[in-house]
Amino acid sequence: MKLKVNGEEKDFTVEELTISSLLSASNVENPEMVSVQLNGNFVERDQYDSTILEENQEIDFIYFMGGGQL
Repeated sequence: MKLKVNGEEKDFTVEELTISSLLSASNVENPEMVSVQLNGNFVERDQYDSTILEENQEIDFIYFMGGGQL
């Protein structure tokens, strides 16, 4: 299966891939700190296990970082 992950085309050999399994396969260190867009739409975190990805979809991992002034 081919997917575009963070703008880069990647091949996966599994037949069924969910957002949760993609996060794991992509070695995302803190998946609880990542939001996911699927074809430009945010996916609710409680849907990560049940959202099955399909050929040629686009997935973006959005990392939110804290910051500010001292």
